[in-house]
Amino acid sequence: MTGAEIVIRMLERHRVDVVFGHPGGAIMPIYDAIYDADLRHVLVRHEQAGAHAADAYYRASGRPGVVMATSGPGATNLVTGLATAMMDSSAMVAITGNVPTSLIGTDAFQEADVYGITGPVTKHNFLVKRIEDLPRVINEAFHIATTGRPGPVLIDIPKDVQQASWDVDLDAIDASVDLPGYRPTVTGHAGQIRKAAEAIRNAKKPIMMVGGGGQIADQEVMAFAEKTGIPVITTLMGIGAYPAGADQALGMPGMHGTVTSNRAITHCDLIVGAGLRFDDRVTGKISRFAPNATVVHIDIDPAEISKLVKAHVPVVGDLRDVLPRLSDELGRLDIADWWETLNDWKSRYPERYKTDKPLVTQEVIEMLREKMGPDTIVTTEVGQHQMFAARLFPTSKPRTWVSSGGLGTMGFGLPAAIGAAFAQPGKPVVCIAGDGSVQMNIQELATIAKHRLPIILAITNNGVLGMVRQWQELFHAQRYSEIMLADSNPDFAKLAEAYGIEGHNVFDRDQANALLPEVIARGGPAVINFVVYESEKVYPMVPSGAGVDEMLIGDQEPDEVQA
Repeated sequence: MTGAEIVIRMLERHRVDVVFGHPGGAIMPIYDAIYDADLRHVLVRHEQAGAHAADAYYRASGRPGVVMATSGPGATNLVTGLATAMMDSSAMVAITGNVPTSLIGTDAFQEADVYGITGPVTKHNFLVKRIEDLPRVINEAFHIATTGRPGPVLIDIPKDVQQASWDVDLDAIDASVDLPGYRPTVTGHAGQIRKAAEAIRNAKKPIMMVGGGGQIADQEVMAFAEKTGIPVITTLMGIGAYPAGADQALGMPGMHGTVTSNRAITHCDLIVGAGLRFDDRVTGKISRFAPNATVVHIDIDPAEISKLVKAHVPVVGDLRDVLPRLSDELGRLDIADWWETLNDWKSRYPERYKTDKPLVTQEVIEMLREKMGPDTIVTTEVGQHQMFAARLFPTSKPRTWVSSGGLGTMGFGLPAAIGAAFAQPGKPVVCIAGDGSVQMNIQELATIAKHRLPIILAITNNGVLGMVRQWQELFHAQRYSEIMLADSNPDFAKLAEAYGIEGHNVFDRDQANALLPEVIARGGPAVINFVVYESEKVYPMVPSGAGVDEMLIGDQEPDEVQA
């Protein structure tokens, strides 16, 4: 077998059914082997898009995504996608070609130090110099990517290693993985779990904050919340891990979180942090974050414990192990007075926005939620529309919300919709985008068109870089520097039609209400460009450097005067 054939056979052994990628000179032997394989390859139009699609494939299915690219610029085009997956803990394996081993280090055509470049943005990476190492490396790559805290792993394979031959029986090779230096802690320490239970029992105003780790352990999160009656906050990455419409749900926290969530954080006396990083967009100014709270932090990655917020009771382990054992130590919490306060805030600060203007983004997102149904997978680009979607179209099932959190990658949402569509065939997918962010990978309309994927690209087009505009208006004396898009935006409907996709430009709410059911009923790919109000802002907002108790409430201000 050649090295290239070994790669394909090993992918099949790991039950990979879809690979995203783009061929080139240094990876051509592997693409030649793909020609005769049962593996389904999805040709993306840019390698970055392939990385985002593989990332979203994992997020929507729980199975590791795979992306391929050639050497040099092909491999370096993956870097943003790898960094995105690393920040958001997505299991994916990237396979890149490289120049022959004899040319490595000579500045050969399309050579780059992929091993050195990708080290900081991957969980682990490999440079394979011998064909005999390929089976072991591929086994280790999938093991590392999918165990412990998930993350991206890259395998760089020189062209001569792909072309080399080896008389080998792959079925006779031991598939077990033995990595003495890599032993993720899955089982939580019994003593720490008892301490956590005691702290929770003694709390009068507890909350539970669920992050991206809850996507893997949604059943355990639900069971713990139901048994204890604890209020639940879900971060941007945790959306879907606990039903958004449940009575105990308080919404999203942080910079653009709900009033209720941020006030709960400020006034609580205990936080159960489950599978989250306590990143700066959640906490705001650390010294003002939950000043009266005991923090129980449960995470499989010990590096995250006390990295930003001090954990008074750290528990290292998998939520699927820790939460049931913690639940066994607890009963229903006696927190009726706390719930009375929380419910008062929820009733006074519902999601609200003004409709005395032309069509607004928030209105569009609510229309999409009402008309598309509960089984929809939602992906987003990055910006104001992303924050509006997180609050107005939060999904209630795990792995149905796919958004770039840690890196905030513009250009993520459209290729992510492609990955989600291949991960969950037949399910409706909507990508909620802004007119700025979507243009960073808009060439992937070609991929959608080729495969006739049931994706609706909903562009909320305000003609500006909306989030940047909001900051410039509030914090930079309305000096609107380099944000105007309207004078050079394409006609998005015509652009869709140029790719062979249904396209519409929508200018008012009556047109939007009439059109959406028709497009959804057809079930095919479509681009709907909603022209929305330019000056809409995302409220509440916690200014950079402020605490979550220092929200600008804006449109969320209740009609009555606050006490």
